[in-house]
Amino acid sequence: MTARARLRVVFVNFRTPALTVRSVNSLLAHGIAQLDGITVVDNCSGDESLALMQAALPQVTIKPAPRNDGYGAGINFGVSGVDSEYLLILNPDTYFERDSVTEVLDYMDEHPDVGMGGLGLVNPDGSRQYSARRFYSTLDIVGRRVPQTEQLLRRRIDRHLMIEETNAGQPFEAEWVMGTGFIIRRDLFLQLGGMDEAYFLYMEDVDLCARIWVSGHKVVCFPASQLVHDHQRTSATGLTSRAGRAHLKSLMHFARKFCLPLLSPPGVDRIVRSAAKRA
Repeated sequence: MTARARLRVVFVNFRTPALTVRSVNSLLAHGIAQLDGITVVDNCSGDESLALMQAALPQVTIKPAPRNDGYGAGINFGVSGVDSEYLLILNPDTYFERDSVTEVLDYMDEHPDVGMGGLGLVNPDGSRQYSARRFYSTLDIVGRRVPQTEQLLRRRIDRHLMIEETNAGQPFEAEWVMGTGFIIRRDLFLQLGGMDEAYFLYMEDVDLCARIWVSGHKVVCFPASQLVHDHQRTSATGLTSRAGRAHLKSLMHFARKFCLPLLSPPGVDRIVRSAAKRA
């Protein structure tokens, strides 16, 4: 009987084949994963993505999705049929400069109550991206999305971004972590039903973290376990932009499932209570 793999890496590609290949090569270069431990889903890119990735990564499992039902659906499709202890979910616009994954796996081995580990995101120049967050209130959204309020709500925004905890550099419990790069127990992922496919884009990571807390497990951020994220934050271009509207639509779905208070951040306890009332 084949031993169960410790880790499986899953990507969803949509018209970013060069970035996906770069990220896969960084995994291989630092010994984080082997070729047979990586799955790339092409989410109906409609361009040359599939052919380019197959040519560049002939031994990697590349799965063309039958249709594009969104990012979360792509992840679920990639995870289907996988048997491993852990899943490493990565965005294509990321890459590793060292093996920062094994230390997180070792921590999670020693702490079975930790269901998800979020990697510490940095820009290509090494500056910090704050990838751990608190659950939203409406006022937090206003502070993040309306530039005129940013200075007035600066302390609140810093608290929402968990800046103090992140800067301390030690693993800490985060209410949710960005889905750009995270490790989750595969059995827990399946127990929770995977990603909620009602989110086409945005907030599926917040939702997954909320359900992890509801299940009795913890979400922990590992700021010293770094992953380079080379991105453009399109969802923050304004409430009326296409990306901003998509984000708000996903926020409303989250609010219906859990809660979205007006002023006070809900915290984990209120999220769990809200989920229990709706069960």
